[in-house]
Amino acid sequence: MSTSPQSEQPRSEDPSPDMPVTETMNGNGAEPAVSTAHPNANPNAAKVDDRSAKARQLLGMKGAGAGETSVWKIRLQLTKPITWIPLIWGVVCGAASSGHFTWTFEHVLMSATCMLMSGPLLTGYTQTINDYYDRDIDAINEPYRPIPSGAISISQVVSQIWVLLLGGWLVAFGLDQWAGHDFPTITMMAVIGSFLAYIYSAPPLKLKQNGWLGNYALGASYITLPWCAGHALFGELNPTIFALTLFYSCAGLGIAIVNDFKSVEGDSQLGLKSLPVMFGVGTAAWICVLAIDIFQFGVAGYLMSIHQNLYAVLLILLVIPQVVFQDMYFLRDPIANDVKYQASAQPFLVFGMLVTGLALGHSII
Repeated sequence: MSTSPQSEQPRSEDPSPDMPVTETMNGNGAEPAVSTAHPNANPNAAKVDDRSAKARQLLGMKGAGAGETSVWKIRLQLTKPITWIPLIWGVVCGAASSGHFTWTFEHVLMSATCMLMSGPLLTGYTQTINDYYDRDIDAINEPYRPIPSGAISISQVVSQIWVLLLGGWLVAFGLDQWAGHDFPTITMMAVIGSFLAYIYSAPPLKLKQNGWLGNYALGASYITLPWCAGHALFGELNPTIFALTLFYSCAGLGIAIVNDFKSVEGDSQLGLKSLPVMFGVGTAAWICVLAIDIFQFGVAGYLMSIHQNLYAVLLILLVIPQVVFQDMYFLRDPIANDVKYQASAQPFLVFGMLVTGLALGHSII
């Protein structure tokens, strides 16, 4: 999957000789075919569709177009910027739960640096290494991705993995020094998270082959690790925060399952035991929504137990729209409506995480 099955005509798009970029041509190196679009087709609509496809490609989203030749855009696409958002948000929630974040320039700069570590660097590393080990399955499910399309070489991908990984560890160590930690808490979490990302994608363990272990590891990486990093940056990381975020990660497990539906065909062909493959699409959809809802209600119950009743009620109110969108979109057709469901429901879930963080911070104060 490291090279395109079609013959390619190399064309340099970057003056640097160590970053060759190729462009796939029609047939055996011939010029691209002339468009056969209907003469009365709306050119403005075509331009909008083209811009949308390119934006989705750059962000690493489903339904992207192919044909990008800028090596830096291809490198960015590999890191799937759309996936940075939950990690960045997790840092915000952790800072809130610490109870000691203040709106000073230094604290804002520390938070931004932690977001850089969690999002572009370590999530970028996670997504790049996942694409590297998933290049065979991506050839079936998402052939427009940079590696199966032949837009970037394997050596370039490997170099990107190492740069992002070492950069993330270096920033984590710097944050520990900045926060005055005697023990490098944030660095340790960065190393643990990087190891989880590796065994999630790489053989022989390849956790993603098991629907339960893989999705929980993904949920914990997206919720527990950035949350704990943000908390440790401004406060004392304690077992309660760690346990509660691991519990919240069970809702993240449900979110991770949502992403399995788009790959059910390729997973089935390659023997990956995702939940939609193991239980069928309908049953897996119910497992997904129950995990998302039940564990959020469980967190609301915990907030009540520590007398943060207002925040508990707010969290419950944020779960209700998620249940509505699950019924409207996801349970009716999880394969066709997965993106629509996530766009509609997930904002309520992530705001619920912030409500929980504020409640925990308030209980500390």
